[in-house]
Amino acid sequence: MVKSMKWLAAGALCLAAAGAQAQVNQVRVWAAACATCHGTDGRAQPGMESLAGRDKDELLQKMLDYKSGRKPATIMHQLSKGYSDEQLAQIAAYFAAQKK
Repeated sequence: MVKSMKWLAAGALCLAAAGAQAQVNQVRVWAAACATCHGTDGRAQPGMESLAGRDKDELLQKMLDYKSGRKPATIMHQLSKGYSDEQLAQIAAYFAAQKK
């Protein structure tokens, strides 16, 4: 019985780890939509705004401002409306974690 419980616990941990990895991969997919303007992993070419290594809260606030229309934009207001506030928070955290 104890051996079965150990295997059950190990299996649950593996499933949790797989779920966490799937979530990380999903956030990468969302962030990849930003690459055209903001560069791969948020490291933009000169003339564009880099997102890598920026403050997470600042990035999130900007995206929420675009989404609500408080901050004018050419395309960001449209793109940001395609994500929930939680998804935008995860995208902001992803870019904040990238090296500049």
